[in-house]
Amino acid sequence: MATATKRTLKPLGDKVIVQKLEPQEKTAGGIIIPGNAQEKPQEAKVIAVGPGLTDDKGQRKPLDVKEGDHVLFAKYSGTEVKLESEEYLILSEKDILAIVN
Repeated sequence: MATATKRTLKPLGDKVIVQKLEPQEKTAGGIIIPGNAQEKPQEAKVIAVGPGLTDDKGQRKPLDVKEGDHVLFAKYSGTEVKLESEEYLILSEKDILAIVN
């Protein structure tokens, strides 16, 4: 008997797994933007964070972001992965520019 298991991603070191947020389809003035003219989204929700890097003294330096944060990241950064029909982006902490409040 086969059992279904849900696979998960666990980031290592200073890596962060995010899921991109959908780009806006309308401008503030109400103009609808076609899909091919929309900018690539640079805002994402943090799904998982790694434990952080180890310094010279063997101490872990925790990351500044946590699960659930909305972040802005550098335009051409990260590695795109697809797991069980969901798309994710794996970033280094240094590629995250800001936390959106």
